[in-house]
Amino acid sequence: MTLPVFLVEALPSGEDFLLDGPEGRHAATVKRLRVGEELVLSDGSGTQVRCSVVAVDRDALSLRVLERWAEPEPAPRVVLAQALVKGDRGELAVELATEAGVDGVVPWRAARCVAKWEDGPRGAKALGRWRSTVREAAKQARRARVPFVDEPVSTTQLAQRVSSSALTLVLHESATDRLADVEFPAAGDVLLVVGPEGGISPEELDVLRSSGARIVRLGPTVLRASTAAAVALGAIGVLTSRW
Repeated sequence: MTLPVFLVEALPSGEDFLLDGPEGRHAATVKRLRVGEELVLSDGSGTQVRCSVVAVDRDALSLRVLERWAEPEPAPRVVLAQALVKGDRGELAVELATEAGVDGVVPWRAARCVAKWEDGPRGAKALGRWRSTVREAAKQARRARVPFVDEPVSTTQLAQRVSSSALTLVLHESATDRLADVEFPAAGDVLLVVGPEGGISPEELDVLRSSGARIVRLGPTVLRASTAAAVALGAIGVLTSRW
């Protein structure tokens, strides 16, 4: 099995490190790591440190650094523009996308979204849940990099991101172009757009297309808004050098 990963604000600069706080408590009381076992510390930005447990406290571990390395960013990067989805399906969407390797998430206030994420405490709470879900999914997947989750954007703001991306793919059931036929850039950002359960409106498709987006079909079936991104990321992983 691969070693468990724990996220810390700052990686150890020397040979010894005390893993305390929530991560130390989780390692000691939930994972029940013991002396001699190993784990990986990550700062979520690509650098990782393999450590051995040298002492166990009630809610902390004393560690000895064994190895350091840095994981390069994948090329191309994939940023997901995920339309807001009602209930816990939005969190499921970003969780699955993180496990599948997404590099960043942009919540999209599409016209047909049932969830609105209005400005204020409720919207901030919903955004916080997405960020927490992404963080935990990255740890579960043993990822060296935790994907960013930006503030939610309107369709106009999303169109601006289309213009600055190396390639933008909008998943839509009416498309005639297949994802498998897309020529991907070797570097830069691929912006992957997934609409809400109610679908992307014709007006939104026109705006995104006029900004340079390519409307593509993933396969012969219609996927849920919560699963489409993960399936697409798997396909992109095979069609590029990411995998």
